[in-house]
Amino acid sequence: MSGQSLLRNEALSVTALEELPTELFPPLFTAAFAGRHNEILKAMVQAWPFPCLPLGALMKEHQPRLETFQAALDGLDVLLAQEIRSRWWKLQVLDLRRNPEAAPPVRKRRRVEDAKVGPKQPWAPVEVLIDLCLKEGTPDQSLTYLLKKVKQRRGLLQLCCQKLKIFAMPMHNIKKILKMVQLESVQDLEVNCMWKLATLGRFAPHLGQMGSLCRLLLSHIHLTPQAPPGKEEYCHLQELYLDSISFLEGRLDQVLRCLKMPLETLSITNCLISESDLMHLSRCLSISQLKDLGLNGVNLTSMSSRPLQVLIERASATLQDLDLDECGIMDSQLCSGHSDTAAQTYMHLEHKPVSDSSVWVGKGKVSHSGWGRACVDASMDGVFEEMHPIELEM
Repeated sequence: MSGQSLLRNEALSVTALEELPTELFPPLFTAAFAGRHNEILKAMVQAWPFPCLPLGALMKEHQPRLETFQAALDGLDVLLAQEIRSRWWKLQVLDLRRNPEAAPPVRKRRRVEDAKVGPKQPWAPVEVLIDLCLKEGTPDQSLTYLLKKVKQRRGLLQLCCQKLKIFAMPMHNIKKILKMVQLESVQDLEVNCMWKLATLGRFAPHLGQMGSLCRLLLSHIHLTPQAPPGKEEYCHLQELYLDSISFLEGRLDQVLRCLKMPLETLSITNCLISESDLMHLSRCLSISQLKDLGLNGVNLTSMSSRPLQVLIERASATLQDLDLDECGIMDSQLCSGHSDTAAQTYMHLEHKPVSDSSVWVGKGKVSHSGWGRACVDASMDGVFEEMHPIELEM
């Protein structure tokens, strides 16, 4: 039976599809999806012969109607509702990401044909991979329908989100959605909300569950300097960006205390820091493997140059980029004194040619690395107390 004749047969059964050669599934599924053959699509999801179904890439290319997306989820729902698992069951991951950076990891699980067939077998759940963008406005119907299915099949359908963006949205709506997300799966988090300390405190327990977090960006957080020092650790952060933080002076040690592994990039821009902050930074274990150090717009004119010399000397073995623009210090201040290593490192890095692999604005480097990066924008005191990549972005 040809592909076109199969598409014309809306009553096509799952049993018939199980006899279809495996290599014909992807092109036939694509044609059914693009042609909005919803009943065939629903049946094909149930008979899908591969561990992963990359539905997000198809949605990006074909911009389906809501009914087509719902048909695909309905097929998965029928699959999950079965008490006796078919020996043809292969699907483990439904990938709804529009721009997946890598193939999703597929868990090892026992083969269906080797298991004892019977009711209510303890099968591993199907994972749904998605990038979420939560914001106010007209509710996204696709996301609403997906969350409904996740809630109905709680435990059998797990929502995994590597990239999570949160814009202005009522906290109770955010919490309602995040209760259905496997927070351990979040690796990249952006929060762009005009939150006060009390609001951030309500969000903090969710942050505490994001044990795989590699990149953190907090923007427009308005906090008062009354929160206690951070208690949790960031286990994976390698790049930390602090920009225009009003509370940082005298508290840099509290920020760095949260870091568990050495930083590769530390950028402090347009912030006030004290000489004791700089002294603590020069002694901090987290700077031993620095590749990029930036103190752009940090006024150092009233401080001794010694802590900065020690800092540069300690990082000299690995340091590749140095930005001391608008700090109010002269070359002679760093090139004189006790540390020849610091002077040589400073003169080499501060005056070296621009690298082709970086984007520079003045002397400010903009990093393009994806993971292991934290960007902190505006006032955020207290954010480290609880901490250690609606719109459906598919």
